[in-house]
Amino acid sequence: MGAELRQPLGVTIIGGLLASQLLTLLTTPVVYVLLDKLRRRPANEAMLARGVA
Repeated sequence: MGAELRQPLGVTIIGGLLASQLLTLLTTPVVYVLLDKLRRRPANEAMLARGVA
């Protein structure tokens, strides 16, 4: 009795946990790769990006 009221809440909680877990597992490596690419940029490319001749 009363389980029909708890089922949508359980589905929402489990769905939110799964969605946040997948989002975290996908975005964290991408951010690290992009930051690493920015850090490893060649010096002459960095100078050109700043507008230094």
